[in-house]
Amino acid sequence: MGPLDAFWHLANFFAPAVFVGTVSSLAVKLLWRRSLAGVPWARLAAWSSAAAALALLAGLWWLGRDGKMAAYAAMLAAVALAQWGAGWGLRRGR
Repeated sequence: MGPLDAFWHLANFFAPAVFVGTVSSLAVKLLWRRSLAGVPWARLAAWSSAAAALALLAGLWWLGRDGKMAAYAAMLAAVALAQWGAGWGLRRGR
């Protein structure tokens, strides 16, 4: 595998994490507009995408291969927890 192939392989592995983190952050900002008025959208998207990527990596390590539904379910749970933490949970401690 060449360097360009390796790049696209990794980009396609992390693409679902970035997509789900970004789209869910947009949805959360629209649904809870008043509660999350002080939280930047980019912060929610960054925390959500990072948590989703870590969940996918953990699923790859734990399950031994990519594309398992359990890893995607863990990714969604990680996004929900990250959005709660970045949006409501960590904000209260300031």
